[in-house]
Amino acid sequence: MRKLFTRKQTQTKTTSGPARGSLFRSLKVRIFALILLFGMVPALILSESLLGYYRDRVIAVRTSEAQTQLRVLANHLITYGYLDNPDNDIVSAELSQYSSFYDGRVLVINDALQVVDDTYNVSRGKTIVSGDVVKCLRQGSAASTSHYDEKDGYIEIVIPIAETASLEGQDTTGNAAKDGETIYGVLLSSVSTASIEAMHDALGQREMILALILLLVIIFLAVVFSYLLVKPFDRLTRKISDVREGYSSDPIEENAYTETAHIMTAFNQVLGRMRALDDSRQDFVSNVSHELKTPMTSMKVLADSLLSDPNTPPEMYREFLTDIDSELDRENKMIAELLNLAKMDRKQVTMNISTVNIGSLLEIVMKRVRPLAQKRDIELTLVQERDVSAEVDEVKMTMVFTNLIENAVKYNKDHGKVTVALNADHKNFTVTVEDTGVGIPEDSVARVFERFYRVDKSRSREVGGTGLGLSIVKSAVLLHKGSITVDSVYGEGTRFTVVIPLIYIQTKDATTAKALVVKREEGGSDEKN
Repeated sequence: MRKLFTRKQTQTKTTSGPARGSLFRSLKVRIFALILLFGMVPALILSESLLGYYRDRVIAVRTSEAQTQLRVLANHLITYGYLDNPDNDIVSAELSQYSSFYDGRVLVINDALQVVDDTYNVSRGKTIVSGDVVKCLRQGSAASTSHYDEKDGYIEIVIPIAETASLEGQDTTGNAAKDGETIYGVLLSSVSTASIEAMHDALGQREMILALILLLVIIFLAVVFSYLLVKPFDRLTRKISDVREGYSSDPIEENAYTETAHIMTAFNQVLGRMRALDDSRQDFVSNVSHELKTPMTSMKVLADSLLSDPNTPPEMYREFLTDIDSELDRENKMIAELLNLAKMDRKQVTMNISTVNIGSLLEIVMKRVRPLAQKRDIELTLVQERDVSAEVDEVKMTMVFTNLIENAVKYNKDHGKVTVALNADHKNFTVTVEDTGVGIPEDSVARVFERFYRVDKSRSREVGGTGLGLSIVKSAVLLHKGSITVDSVYGEGTRFTVVIPLIYIQTKDATTAKALVVKREEGGSDEKN
């Protein structure tokens, strides 16, 4: 892991920290803003609604009280005949008291629309032409109205001066309404709402003070909660940073929230893959060194043996040189396979895709392998359900089938059997290579695609295996967006199953690689020119 994290440190210096963007991208700021928004807005709306409801309620009560008092005054006006004798001190006192109590004005209007009395002593004797007054004279109590003028701050009330006619005889001195009322006039009153508005303003000021206090409390709570809610993510970030900087390589734990647990799980999986990749890389380097050194050591021993004995017979020279030639062939084969593997591991690998008849390709491969099978009397059989053509890289697919069929022959028993089956559906084609050979132990099945892994090292050396063949096969299959699986029963045989899409799926990496190759070729041709 040391190399892995050392390499990552060099990249961190140039990409440390998130991009500096808008402040609102911060989760902490967003939580703070949401708490502030959903804390203050409902509180302000509620307080304004309560204040508005309070004012409307108080105005309604004031209007109802004023209407009740005006009806009492209307009865007294009829009782004392005030419309005919406006100098009655008792009624005048009641009118003045009403005007003073409600900080308003009262006009007593007769049925001729003349002002009999005015508590402000301004309009006495004048004629009032008002739609509400005329309507009230005509319709009586049914036309009683009240109107609140918010702009000027008063309540206007119109009440008829009327009495209900008796059944035995009706008073015909006034105007008779349809409902049996006798209407003598109208009381027109304006009630000031200055005290109500003053109280409303005072409450509004208190509301502002409470709102400021509430704002401070909500800001405090928003800061605290945003910090507490984001704290697990901050801890998680610090732990990931420690891993990134190489201070720790252990799996991290942060289960405060489901979300942090998911992030932790995903990161630990990536960390595990990185650790496995680093271990695999170290093993690969170690194995490559060992595998390349072994033939060199053998050739060194053989050469030293020849040089140490000047009287070595020619037959021994030939035998030793044959062994050296064999070791050189093995070295060349291993280097070639390493180069193939390195090419496939590169993201810019070039895929030469063409439409290939898979059945014909298998027949060609089996024809090449058949002499090897005949030496040990191994039967090679191709079972083809239907004619299959697919978009593949012919060279890489030939390498896949050659490796699998050769392995099925090499690791088979004498007089054994190898069956190659080809089938397809509307989406994929499937090739299975099944043998009756020695099989693979259960604990080794999962590792057969690892580089340099050999189930039986002594047998692998006998048949010239390098431990890279199946790794190359898997890489080539994955380049075709396919899959390969293995099933084996130790001592009975092994079956490899390859599934490849009929239509090659072009990826961005493949397109980029192709463009790079074309660019290199064009550059090379330009240089030649």
